[in-house]
Amino acid sequence: MSVIHGQNFLMVPGPTNVPDRVQRAMHRNSSDHRAPDFPEITHSVLKDLKKVFCTEAGRAFVFSATGTGMWESGLTNCLNPGDSILTVRLGQFSHLWIDMMERLGFNPIVLDVEWGEGLPADKIKAHLMADRAHKIKSLCVVQNETTVGVYTDILAMRRVLDETRHPALLMVDGVSSIASVPFKMDAWGVDVAITGSQKGFMLPAGLGLLAASQKALKMSETSTYPRCFFSWRDMIVNNDVGYFPYTPSTPFLHGLREALDMLLEEGIENVWERHHRLANATRLAVKAWGLKPMAKNESEQSDAITAVQVPAGFDGQEIVATAYQKYNLSLGGGLMKVKGKVFRIGHLGDINELTLLGTLAGVEMTLRDVGLPIKLGSGVAAASEYLQSTGVPLRGLNGVQAKI
Repeated sequence: MSVIHGQNFLMVPGPTNVPDRVQRAMHRNSSDHRAPDFPEITHSVLKDLKKVFCTEAGRAFVFSATGTGMWESGLTNCLNPGDSILTVRLGQFSHLWIDMMERLGFNPIVLDVEWGEGLPADKIKAHLMADRAHKIKSLCVVQNETTVGVYTDILAMRRVLDETRHPALLMVDGVSSIASVPFKMDAWGVDVAITGSQKGFMLPAGLGLLAASQKALKMSETSTYPRCFFSWRDMIVNNDVGYFPYTPSTPFLHGLREALDMLLEEGIENVWERHHRLANATRLAVKAWGLKPMAKNESEQSDAITAVQVPAGFDGQEIVATAYQKYNLSLGGGLMKVKGKVFRIGHLGDINELTLLGTLAGVEMTLRDVGLPIKLGSGVAAASEYLQSTGVPLRGLNGVQAKI
């Protein structure tokens, strides 16, 4: 067996690369989660987590779970058994959330769109206007559907709710968007925002992160849905004094503390801009290859992940397998109805220009390996031209220092 040199290029849409700073912060012995000074990290993490969600009025929660667990937490804390939920299926992850709604005994009203399209605001508005008795208790949507690389317009959903004067909660899956691309909880009137630790937050999978508006918190006080592990009430009672209702992962909390430091040092709007540049470069490379993104509308192309359509006669799964086996490059494969029809490049989390350019070079070689007539260097050149012309110095050195 040959020796594999260098690091795996982990460029799937999640989990993402874990920065050295975060790894070092997590590399510690377990600590006493009931110690007198433990509230210092609890309070600091919950306070700064709100800054990433862009909320002052809302409340943040940290669970030992995943984004999937936060789906369940949001539903079961705010709604009652049998409640109707208006939702849209536009990829695998919205499909799985719908599956959870059904299995938990809710009544999802599902609007199906062609995969690659965004949220149908007109159809959503029509359903809300027809619901004069306000039986729909929540509008649940995915902001960044990683199956197809579609970034949806959450502000438009708030406008639809306001225009129809409908009181339904706005719940948003931001698993692959929050801490990577624009998400403004308060400004957009989001009631429940859901994410996990393994994407924009640059941690391993294992933490479920959620923020709830005051409206959602109030509704949780009267919800009759049974819950225990995911209870907000239990969390609030303990978090208020700096603790958790059960044993938290203390290394994870220190990792989250470091990840928040990194995000806030960069500035959340700068984080969004960095992801936008890398996404633009990726899209230019895809165009240079003569291929197309899965997202049909340019305004809805995700800045966190690009799903690339594979020409007829070629297999996206073969592309993913070849990249991994020959170049130690991990790309995302197609899921469900787009399996074999796309491959996905994740460009979120702890990556920079050179990380991306190395990835694009690996993709080009892989495409040639499977028989696609790609000109080597075409996508890399298009991306390099853009990144070089839009880049700025990072280190802040003066002229003399920079020449040493």
